[in-house]
Amino acid sequence: MKRIILHKGKEKSLLRYHPWVFSGALSKVDHGIEDGDIVEVCDHRGTFLAMGHFNDSSIAVRIFSFEPVEPDYDFWKGKIAKALKFRQSIGMTDNPETTMFRLVNGEGDGLPGLIIDLYDGNAVLQFHSYGMYLLKDTFTRILQELLPDLRSIYNKSGLTLSESVDFTPEDELLFGELGKVTAKENGISFNIDIPGGQKTGFFLDQRDNRALVGELARGRNVLNMFCYSGGFSTYALRGGATHVDSVDISRKAIELTEGNIKMLGEQAVKRHTAHCADVFQFLEETPSQHYDLIVLDPPAFAKHHRVKEQGIKGYRNINRKAMDKLKPGGLLFTFSCSQAISIDDFRTIAFSAAAMENKNVRVVHQMQHAIDHPVSIYHPEGEYLKGLLLAIE
Repeated sequence: MKRIILHKGKEKSLLRYHPWVFSGALSKVDHGIEDGDIVEVCDHRGTFLAMGHFNDSSIAVRIFSFEPVEPDYDFWKGKIAKALKFRQSIGMTDNPETTMFRLVNGEGDGLPGLIIDLYDGNAVLQFHSYGMYLLKDTFTRILQELLPDLRSIYNKSGLTLSESVDFTPEDELLFGELGKVTAKENGISFNIDIPGGQKTGFFLDQRDNRALVGELARGRNVLNMFCYSGGFSTYALRGGATHVDSVDISRKAIELTEGNIKMLGEQAVKRHTAHCADVFQFLEETPSQHYDLIVLDPPAFAKHHRVKEQGIKGYRNINRKAMDKLKPGGLLFTFSCSQAISIDDFRTIAFSAAAMENKNVRVVHQMQHAIDHPVSIYHPEGEYLKGLLLAIE
């Protein structure tokens, strides 16, 4: 097997089981190594450290084993089976009230570069590394063996791979037939647009946080910003909100939201208004102290560390505006999915926004992704979703 030798001292992170090898750590690379190749990573003496997929980028190797293994079909099947067993152990696989969940969460399941989500018998694969992409047929076969009732398997990696390969990857159906998909979460039905929706079709990581919104929405006037398909809005309405405004700049997102609200029934539709509008402009035109509860779940403002400061300013600005629109005693659910923004950064952003708005703010609860999104303790970068529930005086 082809080998990569690290500079002296650069083995320390691998000895702590961190699953990434950065390009600056490489001392020697065997001739002929190409993107997607499986390689052995060794220290400067040539001692084996780990195995992973190579990519000519800042993250040069994504580690899938810290022991010498034969990465054959049985190896990959064992990895997927282990991930499935964990979801079974936390009650995700046989729950008629929740029929969508994450089966594989990249590094958190020892499979860096691979995401697999399930939507009521429809599997969606999303590849974030070329090495995992080359195994798509293997994973397709494995899923059919482990989950014999699958209706379809869909590869949705066009956007996630486009920057790391020299061809244009296309989303594709790998198995079965993909019809209209409706799945449940905590008893609420959602239409899932797998080919055309964001991520793999739904933001599964927010499941527990949506449930908390539902618990606290009763009797409140609610605003859901960057609503996408209306997940937070549906929970708020089911929880007894007096009215919910859902805002997104995407017309397609608004149509998804309205369709999902409609499935809640006529009374929910009457208490809901969808707005296809720019979020910042909508907030500018909203009177101060208008809402009792606001959900602020924007896209990543800082996808990379080089734009971190710009992202911090964006988060601070929109949180200031949201705080101004809340009545005294109002609740702000505010989130960041930017990997470059740590939870400490995010708390500082909330502190700065509160001070600039001269608001007395209390942190009521700290939030993260749902339990089917495990994170390796050796890979803190996997904790991308940060959330704070703030009480605004």
